[in-house]
Amino acid sequence: MAFFYILLVILLVTFIVSFILAVIRTIQFDYSNPSIPPGVNHEGKLRIILASVISISAMGRLLEMMGVFSQIAFTRYVCAGQRLPPDPRLRVSEVAFARVPVRLYRPRVPPAGLRAGTIFFHGGGWLYGSVDSHEKICRYLARETDSVVVSVGYRLAPEHKYPAAYEDCLNATVHFMKNIEHYGVDPARIIVSGDSAGGNLAAAVSQTLASRPDLPKLRAQILIYPGLQVLDFNLPSYQQNRGVPLLFQECAAFCVLQYLNGDASHVEEVLEGSHIPADIRLKYRKWVSPDNIPEQFKVRGYKPHVLLECATEVYEAGKRFCEPNLCPLLAEDAVVQQLPETFILTCEYDMLRDDGLLYKKRLEDSGVPVTWYHLEDGFHGIISLHDYSVFSFPAGKRGLDSIVNFIRGL
Repeated sequence: MAFFYILLVILLVTFIVSFILAVIRTIQFDYSNPSIPPGVNHEGKLRIILASVISISAMGRLLEMMGVFSQIAFTRYVCAGQRLPPDPRLRVSEVAFARVPVRLYRPRVPPAGLRAGTIFFHGGGWLYGSVDSHEKICRYLARETDSVVVSVGYRLAPEHKYPAAYEDCLNATVHFMKNIEHYGVDPARIIVSGDSAGGNLAAAVSQTLASRPDLPKLRAQILIYPGLQVLDFNLPSYQQNRGVPLLFQECAAFCVLQYLNGDASHVEEVLEGSHIPADIRLKYRKWVSPDNIPEQFKVRGYKPHVLLECATEVYEAGKRFCEPNLCPLLAEDAVVQQLPETFILTCEYDMLRDDGLLYKKRLEDSGVPVTWYHLEDGFHGIISLHDYSVFSFPAGKRGLDSIVNFIRGL
């Protein structure tokens, strides 16, 4: 019996030591130089969330080393979210649009007329997230705007590489638009929306639908701290917020490469900017450049980045980097000019802040009406923490209410 307890203690100590080493490796390679900016309110909450994120990542790394789970699979499992109890104010149903699973939210109160229809694509870097993880957001939008909300459960990378997620979102949206009469939705008030990677997908879908004469015109697109380009990972916000949770610079590059081709071996090249040839970078400089970022967003420190030569094998491995369905910021002017009224939410302490600012400029230069809401004390993912018990942030509620007000005003 004593031998059993000794063995148990040895196993426990081994596991604890392995976990600590995994945490150290995770901080070194996945979350290097984490920082909590002083401008964030309730920074103590964010520190706790950061510690949780690092612990989950470390546990995933350890389980992957043990051959139990892949790190991605474990993170998905922990962060997938739970199905909430029924909401007496909503009818929630699981259906499929063009074989894509969706969750449909409809207010129970009889409508005065046809409702707006909001299609929502969840964030998660194309690797994580689900209709469950964004359930609270979709319920809130449906209740507060008295609209029909469609949450799309698109396929995730790396099992399903680009353009699988985009195609699922497009197909589900087209199906909804073609069958609009079944859902009591006004065909003149259809909105596509999404946060983070979901904002990327919403922008790409909106561009594709702009030239579809067989479908109703989108009324609006709502882009919540979207990622819209992968050419330049050294824009001011990428430098300033590279270590600010919930999105780190290294993690963003990892997710993009996993989505693109399921191979994250060229993360360093993406971070350095050596994944794009100089002539292609020059071609798109009119749209992707720190020169297009207002000076007020550079005061926290920005250093022009010296670009390295692009290795041929790196570009060959990711030559689709410049496709608008992956990088909506690179769409041609003829496409951008046809886009619907747009709402863009950005956060000061978000690595992707400048993607939103650059797209805002492009849209305004093309004559597209833009409503811009900037959270001075916000960080990436803050909307997803809405109604997250003691870990909710007032800024996230303000951001979500700004979206509600925009939809109500359409």
